[in-house]
Amino acid sequence: MPSNNSETAHNSLAAELGGTDFSNLYGVIDKDNVYGLNLSVPEDAKEVIKPWDERDDTTKYLDSNVDDQLIIHIPFSQNVRVKSLLLKLGRGEVTPRHLRIYANHNTIVDFDQAESFKPHLNISLLEGETGVVEYPLRVASFVSVHTLSLFFNDSPGTDVSRIYYIGFKGDMKSTKREVNSMLEVPAPNAADAALTDRVANRNATGLQTTAR
Repeated sequence: MPSNNSETAHNSLAAELGGTDFSNLYGVIDKDNVYGLNLSVPEDAKEVIKPWDERDDTTKYLDSNVDDQLIIHIPFSQNVRVKSLLLKLGRGEVTPRHLRIYANHNTIVDFDQAESFKPHLNISLLEGETGVVEYPLRVASFVSVHTLSLFFNDSPGTDVSRIYYIGFKGDMKSTKREVNSMLEVPAPNAADAALTDRVANRNATGLQTTAR
């Protein structure tokens, strides 16, 4: 059973990563360098990258600008394995119904360039959902990811696509090593333990000899 100090460290790191467990990748998104294309307010690209406990907040969101197409480019501070995508989308006329995901393109500068790249995954998005929806990904295609570019389009109204929340679940190798080291209970020094055993054995032998 872990000590109170280890449990506290575990919970503290989980809170720092923005989720209830270590599968939430919020803590390794390079939020300062998130950007979007064709947004009504360019800075709103960062607003939809939220901690897990703010996933249902509808006061912060992004809208596309001149039509229903938009791209969000999301870099990570370390290579990660992405297992699923978490989305909370606008409803009705502003729900994007299609998503293309591109991995490890350092920049996507325009929509023509995005069209020329083969996406790692095409997803048909669910309509009418009020909460966050989790879309499992083919893990083999997203094993060592440092950037993801998300190309949304095809809203029923064709004018605006709206997004409230973008998140990811996956693995962070360096964080796992850090957590394991934080939770390990240090073993006694091997040399000291051997010396202690030798002393104990010698005393026990002496006692047995005296007893005879």
